[in-house]
Amino acid sequence: MSLEHAATLVTVGAAPLRPADVVAVARHGARVDVAPEALTRVAAARALVEGLADDPEPHYGISTGFGALATTFIAPQRRMQLQASLIRSHAAGTGPEVEREVVRALMLLRLQTLATGHTGVREYAVATYAAMLNAGITPIVREYGSLGCSGDLAPLSHVALAAMGEGRVRDADGVELDAADALAAASIVPLVLREKEGLALINGTDGMLGMLLLALHDLSMLLDTADVAAAMSVESQLGTDAVFAADLQALRPQVGQAVSASNLRTALAGSPIVASHRDPAVCTRVQDAYSLRCSPQVHGAARDTADHALLIASRELAAAVDNPVITDDGRVESNGNFHGAPVAYVLDFLAIAVADVASISERRTDRALDPARSHGLPPFLADEVGVDSGFMIAQYAAAGIVSELKRLAVPASVDSIPSSGMQEDHVSMGWAAARKLRRAIDGLSRVLAIEVLTAARALDLRAPLQPAAATGAVRDLVRTVAGGPGPDRFLSPEMEAVTVLVASGAVAAAAGISRDSEPLT
Repeated sequence: MSLEHAATLVTVGAAPLRPADVVAVARHGARVDVAPEALTRVAAARALVEGLADDPEPHYGISTGFGALATTFIAPQRRMQLQASLIRSHAAGTGPEVEREVVRALMLLRLQTLATGHTGVREYAVATYAAMLNAGITPIVREYGSLGCSGDLAPLSHVALAAMGEGRVRDADGVELDAADALAAASIVPLVLREKEGLALINGTDGMLGMLLLALHDLSMLLDTADVAAAMSVESQLGTDAVFAADLQALRPQVGQAVSASNLRTALAGSPIVASHRDPAVCTRVQDAYSLRCSPQVHGAARDTADHALLIASRELAAAVDNPVITDDGRVESNGNFHGAPVAYVLDFLAIAVADVASISERRTDRALDPARSHGLPPFLADEVGVDSGFMIAQYAAAGIVSELKRLAVPASVDSIPSSGMQEDHVSMGWAAARKLRRAIDGLSRVLAIEVLTAARALDLRAPLQPAAATGAVRDLVRTVAGGPGPDRFLSPEMEAVTVLVASGAVAAAAGISRDSEPLT
């Protein structure tokens, strides 16, 4: 975990968290505190729960079992065991460990819901989650176990189990140890759960929402990078920038398309290469191929999709997802707000957009390597054609990733499967949608890196003509980690190094079109 932003403080419970707050805590180790007014709400709701606990009438989650066992009344002397048993039994994840940033996002978002005063937990439960985040204690959560309904039950249960001093965690240095030892080292007293608390700690869509917010943060930068990559390809393949003119884009008033076209104009401004073939007497082509000419339309559609997903995520950040909930007028009511459909749908929608942006990028890369379409570049950008293969297999890698992204674009949210004795007979599969989107984002980074690496070599091969200032700056950045044209060499390390530049935002920044480092507000 990076602690570069550890001095940053995020306050929970005063207002809904911003997406950038979630990224700061999850990815950069920002500290959290809980607003005093939130603790007042928490105390008031807890008093109500404790009053209902003494009521001979059953109240779901307070004096009954859970799920299909909701009609089973639990005697007062067994309720602490009930809550602990719920967590132990539901901490049933399996598979690889989930990334630390995802677990921290999940913890923060559950903390935010606890701080609303709608869950009925004690103040100590709230303080425990905040203390664990600040100590860098990250419960080990397994990849499989959530169906995205009744909350991300298994992932959240692994977190709650650690708060109880059970299970395994990683400390701030990433060392695995027993939760009890980690809590003791941080002077955190393990939670002993009381009525309603076990259910409140696990009945939320926090995992899938956290992954959505992290993906949106990364995708915002990657779409800027896609525009830069497209500009480099247009330029190096002797395409025209005329189609990106503002008045042409305005004829189809799509917001994202206008942004991407503007980025392309900025990146290509003043390009000697583009200027070299503006004269119709020099260039007789009427129009470029779709993968060049329609880049703003495809990238822009992805931008608009991301904006819609951000709207849904922002609404979720203002939500209090639990069942049952404590209402403002003191009622305890069952509800269905834990269903992950709103988040699951946009996660799937984004996976489609990511796959298509990667697909058009790979097509631009392929054009650069084909002498029948690249307008004067050598086959595969090879140094000695026939002896050298150039970037032939780099394109294979991009094609393989794009094929994988198409499979990842198949929606998870339509694949409901019944559980809990048919009580939970329709689920969102939002956690699965989020997991595949994370993989898709990584794939897009790699495909764009291959395009940037390819286009940088193609620009060099246009010498003595020079690229635009923006695209030239990116080419120069690439040259800090990857060599220029020449005989074949071990290419994989250069591809990995450029992928790091892409994923870090350095490519977009070098072109001067990236937004601030925390683009989500």
